[in-house]
Amino acid sequence: MSNTSVFLASDVHLGAISDERERAFRRWLSHVGEAGATLVINGDLFDFWFEYRSAVPRGYTRVLGDLAALVDSGQTVHLTGGNHDWWGGSYLENEIGVTFHRSPVELVLAGHRVLLAHGDGLGPGDLGYRVLQHVLRNRLFTTAFRWLHPDVGARIAQGVSSTRARATSGHSGSRSRAAILEEWALQQLDARADLDLITLGHTHQPALKASRSGGWYLNTGDWVEHLTYARLDPAAPPTLLEWSL
Repeated sequence: MSNTSVFLASDVHLGAISDERERAFRRWLSHVGEAGATLVINGDLFDFWFEYRSAVPRGYTRVLGDLAALVDSGQTVHLTGGNHDWWGGSYLENEIGVTFHRSPVELVLAGHRVLLAHGDGLGPGDLGYRVLQHVLRNRLFTTAFRWLHPDVGARIAQGVSSTRARATSGHSGSRSRAAILEEWALQQLDARADLDLITLGHTHQPALKASRSGGWYLNTGDWVEHLTYARLDPAAPPTLLEWSL
């Protein structure tokens, strides 16, 4: 229902975070369930996810069970594909029951019109990544990758990902890219009087800022470093919150 409270998070990076942080995230999912709220995870729930026809990536069983339990209880769960897990599909949708978005989408959440996008590939600049994104999401590439043994595919993804190194250093995201996306979002809000909220992830930098037009830009941060999330209630501005370990 569009007037149900909504909890939002992004950039959990399961598989690259500590067991302690995963347990904290699962407690948060339980909190969402107790609130009876709609759940939105705006990209990079997994540090790597790729759907094979008959294999499921190892290491996510408990969280997937938590998500399925929310769906079974009647709650709506939205997942957005991020740059680490854009390759989700029928398993998440049909077996777990979530609604999976591969592209930016406009939704009505808690009575607010929201542009929901992970954030990769948006805004000016980052041309190298845009080219890489086009290659990695090309049908020919995904077909070829699917023919790799899942263990080989996972090993390649782990070698490419820098999440663990960033978590160890205590700097999990890009502040320069965060500033670019914030400016882009505020410009979009000023140009769209009908839009109440733009919510992104990707940069791992939590942010909540009002636009001149009266809308809001929200970045939900991450669970690698910040453990931040947001809540959206009817007839109220969004709130940016922090969970505890």
